[in-house]
Amino acid sequence: MGASGWAGHVGGAVLCSHAAWINCFWGGGHFSADHQNLLTDHQWSLAHWWATTEAEDRLPAFLKPTHVYTVFSLCRNPNILVECLTPDFRGDLEAVETVALSGLDVYAHNVETVPELQSKVRDPRANFEQSIRVLKRAKEVQPEVISKTSIMLGLGETDEQLHATLKRLREADVDCLTLGQYMQPTKRHLKVEEYVTPEKFKYWEKVGNDLGFHYTASGPLVRSSYKAGEFFLKNLIHKRKKNDI
Repeated sequence: MGASGWAGHVGGAVLCSHAAWINCFWGGGHFSADHQNLLTDHQWSLAHWWATTEAEDRLPAFLKPTHVYTVFSLCRNPNILVECLTPDFRGDLEAVETVALSGLDVYAHNVETVPELQSKVRDPRANFEQSIRVLKRAKEVQPEVISKTSIMLGLGETDEQLHATLKRLREADVDCLTLGQYMQPTKRHLKVEEYVTPEKFKYWEKVGNDLGFHYTASGPLVRSSYKAGEFFLKNLIHKRKKNDI
């Protein structure tokens, strides 16, 4: 049974279907393409639990009692890795602290694009500096958490802008980075300015690794949620839990 079929089978609702995300269940079989945030009363045998909300959600919506109970309950199981992809909470750092201190393993928040294109790409209430503050605060209050962000390429960014952005992210102590190709989901959305070659994605992967990201996933089909249970990320978290690094 595919992930979307499994969602209906257990009575859940899959966020990427509801929000019409373009990366809905891309990737290999047997749930390697992640299943997003099924908050039901069923018990699952999961290795990696990935929760998110739509971009406009803020703290009251994101931390509903079901979310809080689920995150805290799952974090008690050492065999389950918990990742939350959060909004920016409109810059509310207390909200960031609440999530970062919930016991989760991965705190993810996407900057989406370079600073120069933020106003073109993102909601007017969001901006790069605000996202940087979110990512920095998560690490400040919980140094053991893995921080993660994602950038879409092909929106008109220059190499110089992207390189400077990656440096800023490392200066903010971001651990993991994903880079993927922007695809225009409908005619109402921004047009693709460039289809980045696989070779260029490999180049940016090397740049990310050279800058010191613990993990850089870079490729045309990579998304922030794509194969969230990558072996490298799981091994990194397990090592940190054992105080090996």
